[in-house]
Amino acid sequence: MNPMRRVRIQKLCINTNVKPKEGKLEKAVAVLKQITDQEPFVSKSRLTIRGWGIRRNEKISTSVTVKGEKARRLLEDALKVKEFELPATCFSNNGCFGFGIEEHIDLGIKFDPSIGIFGLNYFVVLEKAGTRVSKRRRCTSRVGKKQRVVTDEAQEWFKTNFDGIIKEDN
Repeated sequence: MNPMRRVRIQKLCINTNVKPKEGKLEKAVAVLKQITDQEPFVSKSRLTIRGWGIRRNEKISTSVTVKGEKARRLLEDALKVKEFELPATCFSNNGCFGFGIEEHIDLGIKFDPSIGIFGLNYFVVLEKAGTRVSKRRRCTSRVGKKQRVVTDEAQEWFKTNFDGIIKEDN
């Protein structure tokens, strides 16, 4: 296979959302720090939603972005929890895919009663070599059609690299 057409992980984003009034945000930050060994960042809400009890600019979620070999290792640990099975609806048109884990202790982390249990959302962004041309500062250009990752390529990458199973929806 041409090395320029090989699909790879650009980044892995892990996030969790919490109820702002209960003070669980610091605990969620601790969980993400324990999983990734990186400092997570906290996101604020953009809108007020009275039904959910969320006010504008209130801290409601925390997330961390991981790249490189660490991203691959964390993704493999998370896919073990899902038994390497994902539905086809998890894959987007631009070659990304995401899934959720209901309990972070399934990753092999010891349960701490003072922290509790958090669910995590994983989102994987895939790319091919040459996508930097759209992000660089000088001489920015568009990524060619053949260099964009499509759904079929993302699913094939998942099957070959992780021996994954894609469940088709009926």
